[in-house]
Amino acid sequence: MPHILTIKHKRGKPGAVYYPLQLKAVPKPGPPGPGEVLIRMAAAALNHRDHFIRQHLYPNISFESPLFSDACGTVVEVGPGCKRSDELLNKLVVLVPYRGWDGDSPDGPEDWSAFATVGGTEPYRTLGGGQTWMVAAEDQVEVCPPHLSAVEGAALPSCGVTAWRALVTKCGRANVGPGRNILITGIGGGVALQALQMALALGANVYVTSGSEAKLARARQLGAKGGALYTEQDWPKIIAGLLPLAHPLLDAIVDGAGGDIVIRAVPILKPGGVIAIYGMTTAPVLDWPMQAVLKNIELRGTTLGSRAEFRDMVAFVAEHKLRPVISRTVKGLDCVDAIDGLFEDLKGGKQFGKLVIEI
Repeated sequence: MPHILTIKHKRGKPGAVYYPLQLKAVPKPGPPGPGEVLIRMAAAALNHRDHFIRQHLYPNISFESPLFSDACGTVVEVGPGCKRSDELLNKLVVLVPYRGWDGDSPDGPEDWSAFATVGGTEPYRTLGGGQTWMVAAEDQVEVCPPHLSAVEGAALPSCGVTAWRALVTKCGRANVGPGRNILITGIGGGVALQALQMALALGANVYVTSGSEAKLARARQLGAKGGALYTEQDWPKIIAGLLPLAHPLLDAIVDGAGGDIVIRAVPILKPGGVIAIYGMTTAPVLDWPMQAVLKNIELRGTTLGSRAEFRDMVAFVAEHKLRPVISRTVKGLDCVDAIDGLFEDLKGGKQFGKLVIEI
C-alpha cells in the first residue's frame, strides 16, 4: 500500500508547537497525464525548513502534503506527449524542489507570489519527497548524475542549487577561480559542504568556520585549507594567518548565519570583495559598518536558484563527479521513530552533511 509522511495537527502557538509525524496510507497515483511522469520514490532528504514546518514557523504549511522538498526516484511511466520520454523513462531523477522560478533569469522568480518550495506546503499538496509514488511534470525533474546513488541524489537539490547560486552566480566566477580565497561559514551544513566541494572543483583555496573542532577536521579532509572556530573572538585573525602570503585577503564569503559577519570579515576581505548570504540563522538583521562602504564590499542575498541554475548545477556535479556528504540515513518511510531521530540530529546541529530517508 502506498504511503505519504505528513505532519499531524495539534493545538499550539507557532514556535511553541511541534507537530508529530504521521504516516498515511493513500491510493497509488493514477497514470501520468500529458507531459507528466510517474516516479517510484527512492530517497528523501531533510532540510532545516522541515524542522521549521513542524514548529509552524514556515509559511503556508499543509497537513495533507507529503514532507520534504528534496528527493530522488525512478521514472517508471511517462504520460502522453512527454517530450523527454527517451531521456527519463527508467532513469533515476532528482526533483526540482520549488515551483515558480521556471525561467532563466538570475534576478529572481518571475512572480514572487507564485514562488514556493514544495513538500509540506500549500498549494502543492501532491508534491513532496515523503511518499512512495509521485506524479510530477516532466520539466520539474533532472536525470540524476550517473555516479550518484539515490541517497546522494536526494541530498543534492536544495543545497546544491543554493550553493551553486551563492558561489557562482553571486560571488562570481572571477572570485572563485584558481588561486582565489573563499571563506565558507558554518561547515557541516548541506549548503556549506556543497559550496566547499564546488569551490574546490573550481580551483579555489577554501577556508571554513564551524562551532566544532571535529567538523573543521573533516572539512580539511575534504580539501579545505584550514579553518577556525566561530566561537573564538579572534577567528578572523586565525583565518588571516592561514591565507597565502602572495594573496593574503579573501575574495568572497559564502555565509548562512548573518549576524556580525560583515563587521568581523571586513578586515580580511579584499576591496570590492563579495559576501553572499543564503540564510540568517544568527539574527534576522545584520550590521553594515562604514568600513564596508569605504572598502566597496558587496553584500548579495541569495536563495535557491532559477531553473537554468538548477540545470547548470546538476551538470557541474556530474562533470566533476561531486558527491554530497551524507551524515546519516534511516531505512523505511514507515520507520517514523527513526525519522524523528533524524529531526533530533537536525535540531541539535549534530549532522555533518545530509540526513536522508531511504524509501
